[in-house]
Amino acid sequence: MLDVTVIEDSEAAAVSLDPIRARLLAELAAGPASATMLAGQVGLPRQKVNYHLKALERHGLVELAGERRKGNVTERLMRATAASYVISPLALAAVQPDPDRFRDQFSARWLLALGARLVRDVGSLITGAARARKRLATYALDGEVRFASAADRAAFVEELTAGISALIHKYDAPEAEGGRDHRIVVALHPTLKDRPPVAEAEADARPSAAPPELDQ
Repeated sequence: MLDVTVIEDSEAAAVSLDPIRARLLAELAAGPASATMLAGQVGLPRQKVNYHLKALERHGLVELAGERRKGNVTERLMRATAASYVISPLALAAVQPDPDRFRDQFSARWLLALGARLVRDVGSLITGAARARKRLATYALDGEVRFASAADRAAFVEELTAGISALIHKYDAPEAEGGRDHRIVVALHPTLKDRPPVAEAEADARPSAAPPELDQ
């Protein structure tokens, strides 16, 4: 079972978003189970569970883990193909976010568009690498920082931009034969707190020192 997989097909996405099927996926991520076992866990007739399992299997969200004999009946044991799923913007290809339509480094919506493109591109790369049975070279860094003031945050952004720009300039080799292009995405956003989203948004919208303009 994969730790996480990306759903790129719109029909598969619709299947996964059905509340009953999402519950079945969660149960099967915990371990293989038959329709009879799942029926008792989710409180539905076995025939209805079988119907939903077939839809999930048809779209590659669950798979056969084995069979077992119970009396005169052979039960199919199913399992989820991944512990968790992410829906790619490709599932809504006609309306997927496009960060190239506008560029505003201080826009939360542009950051969201970049994140969506990241899910789409890395998801497609994972699919291609799996088919080719090759490893995919990626890197990610995740951390948190508490700024004492808005001015410190602005200074951090300025230094971060200068440092990454210098690294890009140092290692970029556009004329290198056999080289491969890589995309770099750096994001900075407030950490979510245990309070209502409205209060969180209102707090982040309070006036503060404006960050410096970054090079486009």
